[in-house]
Amino acid sequence: MATQTASFPVSAAPANSGVLLPAYTLWLREIVRFYRQKSRVVGVIASPLLFWLVIGSGFGSSFRSGDAAGQSHYLDYFYPGALIMIVLFTSIFTMMSVIEDRKEGFLLSVLVAPVPRAAIVLGKVLGGTTLAAIQGIIFLAFAPLVDVHFTLTGFLLSVLTIFLISFSLTALGFAIAWPLDSSQAFHAIINLFLIPLWLLSGALFPVSGASKWLKAIMESNPLTYGVEALRQLLYPESQAAFGLFASMATLVLFTLFMFGLCFAMVNRRTTKPGA
Repeated sequence: MATQTASFPVSAAPANSGVLLPAYTLWLREIVRFYRQKSRVVGVIASPLLFWLVIGSGFGSSFRSGDAAGQSHYLDYFYPGALIMIVLFTSIFTMMSVIEDRKEGFLLSVLVAPVPRAAIVLGKVLGGTTLAAIQGIIFLAFAPLVDVHFTLTGFLLSVLTIFLISFSLTALGFAIAWPLDSSQAFHAIINLFLIPLWLLSGALFPVSGASKWLKAIMESNPLTYGVEALRQLLYPESQAAFGLFASMATLVLFTLFMFGLCFAMVNRRTTKPGA
């Protein structure tokens, strides 16, 4: 006589929870973790602000960026570069959480969950982007000190530019941090690669005044287009190395490329835990 066993409906695999909810959860986690560490919040704003005031005051009126209105003092010229520095530091160092999550085991638990890997990239990158963009927008409050007065359109375009720069740099930080398991290696790459990326972006000196070989490097640097776009929005009468539309289009392309690179890295199957 055959034994009859009760059968219960059991799904073969957990249902996929979609992209938006997991991405939102990871995004919220990045926000909460950052603002619980008050020293990071103060340091991100205070360091570039001090750098802007000290370097800008040091060069003083000895620097001239041309006859453009509002840029007779180096503080005026250096203001967009200091803003980019805030965005750069926040974006990159926020992605150090990828290494911390791997060490704590959180990243592995997310990878084995029924969550699309696109949600991991989107949540982590949007979290860092939000933090960096907020810090950059806060720094815009100092704009009246350099005789910048926004129109509504100019302000909205500036916010959009800051968001694009934040997203692309955060994605870059994610791409750097993903294959690493050491925060020391992360810092070494930042010092070797990312600081020169900012130095050669037109933040400290204009593209037009650089030597030919240096100018070629600066023109191939995607961060240069972010600095130029911000400078044109802050100082519409300034002489720009690139048009506003060309700068914005380059930022969009760079943002899409970096997000695609992050997605490809996360979806690459390796034997390394958490990678």
